[in-house]
Amino acid sequence: MYSLLDKVNCPADIRDFSVEELRILCAEIRDYMIECCSRNPGHLGSSLGAVELIAGLHYVYDTPRDNIIFDVGHQAYAHKILTGRKEIFRKNRRSDGISGFPRREESGYDVFGTGHSSTSISAALGLAQAARFQGTGAKTVALIGDGALSGGLAFEGLNNAGISKSDLLVIINDNNISIDKNIGAVHEHLLRLTTHPAYNKLKKDIWDRLGAGRLRDLVQNIVVTTKSHLVQDSGGDLFEAMGFRYFGPIDGNDIGQVVDALRRLKDMPGPRILHTITTKGKGYAPAEEDQTTWHAPGMFDPTTGKRIRATERQESRYQDVFGEVLLELARKDSRIVGVTPAMASGCGMNLLASEMPERFFDVGIAEEHAVTFSAGLAAGGMKPFCNIYSSFSQRAYDQIIHDVALQDLGVVICLDRSGLVGEDGATHHGSFDMAAYRSIPGCIIAAPRNETELKNMMYTASLTPHGPFIIRYPRGYGEGAEWREAEFGEIPVGKAEKMLDGEEVAIIAAGPVVNRAYDAAMEYREKTGHNPAVYNIRYIKPVDTATLDMIFGRYGKIITIEDGCIAGGLYGIISEYAASAGKGTSIKAIGIPDRFIGQGTQAELRKECGLDKDTIYRMIAGEMGNFPKKG
Repeated sequence: MYSLLDKVNCPADIRDFSVEELRILCAEIRDYMIECCSRNPGHLGSSLGAVELIAGLHYVYDTPRDNIIFDVGHQAYAHKILTGRKEIFRKNRRSDGISGFPRREESGYDVFGTGHSSTSISAALGLAQAARFQGTGAKTVALIGDGALSGGLAFEGLNNAGISKSDLLVIINDNNISIDKNIGAVHEHLLRLTTHPAYNKLKKDIWDRLGAGRLRDLVQNIVVTTKSHLVQDSGGDLFEAMGFRYFGPIDGNDIGQVVDALRRLKDMPGPRILHTITTKGKGYAPAEEDQTTWHAPGMFDPTTGKRIRATERQESRYQDVFGEVLLELARKDSRIVGVTPAMASGCGMNLLASEMPERFFDVGIAEEHAVTFSAGLAAGGMKPFCNIYSSFSQRAYDQIIHDVALQDLGVVICLDRSGLVGEDGATHHGSFDMAAYRSIPGCIIAAPRNETELKNMMYTASLTPHGPFIIRYPRGYGEGAEWREAEFGEIPVGKAEKMLDGEEVAIIAAGPVVNRAYDAAMEYREKTGHNPAVYNIRYIKPVDTATLDMIFGRYGKIITIEDGCIAGGLYGIISEYAASAGKGTSIKAIGIPDRFIGQGTQAELRKECGLDKDTIYRMIAGEMGNFPKKG
């Protein structure tokens, strides 16, 4: 039971609270969040750190009339709890529950959907301008943090907003870490500013005692001039140079300071920035002490903080394969370097960072820069492996075309989290990479079916002088292949593999779903005596046309299976080739349908999309026309 939280069903319920009651409420929100996430895992650390900021915003602003935009979305759990979703939060990120990120379809309080980072300022500027045009009087706030300021889109938004004179407040949730430790010049600016005692004393003694008016305007120039001498290259100077009025820093985990600052800034005209300092994992000692692990810790004992690990599995995770193989390749080839946009531990590149830090580059949440930076490395004679989560790579589409492919540069782009990622939902599923990138001239797209193929495709990519060489692989565990002891072997580019010979029906599959297809075909063979064939296409581009010609000449029916969108993916490749070659073969597809898939476990979502063994079996039976007898 929670003395205050149990009385809250919407933000209006907290607006008569005293500051001391708000303090108690924030503690109860944290306890509730820890209780729920201990049993139903989610992004815990970021949301723990943002509780006071969110409670303060809903306390001071008239939501949902006023707009709050979150960046990134995984700091918004307190927002969900306060806006009528307290009970359903127990099913956060589940297929029968709510999204782990703000989502417009879910609540009127979620004014803009967020899953990727650095979008809030641009979206908030649009909402602020819309409110001005429509005369609604709505206020607009962007809460940006967790390293999102390193994204180029954030600066595009700042650059435009600073000259717009819009009624826009940007709150920087500065916790010194995103998932891994923040890096970059902006982070260093903020760190220098927030730790400089002379500037902070001046700001407190002069600025905060002045009310709005001419006297404040006169003093502002003195403050800015003095500040530039006290804090060289300060973060405040940076934002003020872009047209924002800069305030702070304040303690973003002190609800009294938050409410006081928001009240002072709410009705101030023009674009302004409030710089807040928070602690990721605030209020829960294990999360404060190990912020990277507790970004998304999985299940844990809320009393002891001991993480509850799932039953030990023999299989390696694909990210572990990538990390170990990259390090092994780098030991053999001095040209190889690693580049990641703020996902070093998530993709396994932390191993290279630890042993060869001079050959590891974390560029921050900046996918476009990661690709073009990699292109520059390749132009200079290096062999960069640029690892980006599949859905995040969509931001770098132009750079992959213009800066890598057009110049035929040997950049290896490894797309982690391809296919259905699970609980993170629609914003994170790697559904579109095959369809998006296969149209790029000179592009190689490889889809390994297991850990050993991933290892050998990375090796093949290291030997391939041109690019982009894209390797896509899923989130989570592999197939249990003995990859560590396997010798490196080159896999010829554009060469498919026959997994199972057969008759009547040929299954052409890409990626680990090949293994589900093989299992379904073997089960069908055992039950009926009929033999569907199974082919591991391995390369989406260039596709193995010789093998396709053989398949078209031998089989009357084809089933394509892919853990990507059917529209334009492997099914599109096979269908287009059949049409161009004048083949009348029947082709049916299994894959991600033409809609956005929500959240749920990977197993649930694969079944929803027909990518499980049972659905593949039924498709085989339907095409073969030979159903096994019951009993």
